[in-house]
Amino acid sequence: MVLCYSRMLYLEFTVRQCAEHLYQCMSNAFTFFGGVPHSIMFDNARAAVLTHLLGKDPVFNPRYLDFSKHYNFTPIACAPRRGNEKGRVESGIGYVKKNLLRGLDIPSFETLHPEAVKWRDEVANVRLHGETRCRPVDMFEEERHLLRPLPAPYDVGTVMPVRPCPQFRVRFDGNKYSVPAKYAGQPLSMRVYPDVVCFYSEQEGLIARHTRSYDRKQDIHEPDHERGLLQQRKHARDQSLTKRFLEISPEAQVYHAGLLERRFDVRSHVERIVALSEIYGKDAVGRVMKDALEFRAFGADYILNVCEARTRLLPEPQPLILTRKSDLLDLELPQPDLSVYDLQGE
Repeated sequence: MVLCYSRMLYLEFTVRQCAEHLYQCMSNAFTFFGGVPHSIMFDNARAAVLTHLLGKDPVFNPRYLDFSKHYNFTPIACAPRRGNEKGRVESGIGYVKKNLLRGLDIPSFETLHPEAVKWRDEVANVRLHGETRCRPVDMFEEERHLLRPLPAPYDVGTVMPVRPCPQFRVRFDGNKYSVPAKYAGQPLSMRVYPDVVCFYSEQEGLIARHTRSYDRKQDIHEPDHERGLLQQRKHARDQSLTKRFLEISPEAQVYHAGLLERRFDVRSHVERIVALSEIYGKDAVGRVMKDALEFRAFGADYILNVCEARTRLLPEPQPLILTRKSDLLDLELPQPDLSVYDLQGE
């Protein structure tokens, strides 16, 4: 809740107390007003006040002091246990709850925003204020000249060092955000804004940017980040496969060059030839590869056909079966008639 009276801005930060949200809300308020008030009174939230003991001066958050110097306003902290000092803000919060939000169905902040703008312009700013007896829109026009000039926007991002896990993810606020795979395990800087989360490398600058999620247990990732890892793994597998191919024989390197020259799907042929070396042995495939170089036959099909032909088994000869039955062994043959060979004329 923000209320502006003359030179004083009263702030009550009622949402989760994150510094980047606070500074962004204040920057938005300055932009809406068109200037910066001379001083700002803030409740003792840690995003602005670290400690404020009763009877002692407050210790402001160093980043809040840097923010105040950038916009050139004087920071003031409410005294502890003195709710009356911020009564105007408390009263304004009650007015919003009882007038705008009472009975209003709010499915999301996106639907609330147009309703709030309409209520601000048609109800809140044109009503007759109970204390000043003037319309807020008229009083603001009278006091606009008291605002200080608006400087360049302040970088509200919260910076923190991070180191991505082996799955190239960074855990933040209950979610996981991805970075390019090559940065897994490397020190990076994370800059958190109310709407985005950015990651920076010291050498390359911005390397990843994600929309900030306020859910829990979400994996917010960019497909390109994983694609780099897949390419690295594919390159490593290709190198390993090529190494195994070259180990088959001394002629493997020359044969591989022939495959690159004559075949489009070189990887497929290399994979099949490596598989053949595991089936038939490196020596057998190496001999076939040597013969294939003489015939300029480059391809896994040729290697396969020759390997199968050289290892193909011929039909085994049938055994000789001898008959041993006695009735067949004891044969009586008639004596041959040799008289035909006698010389005639004797």
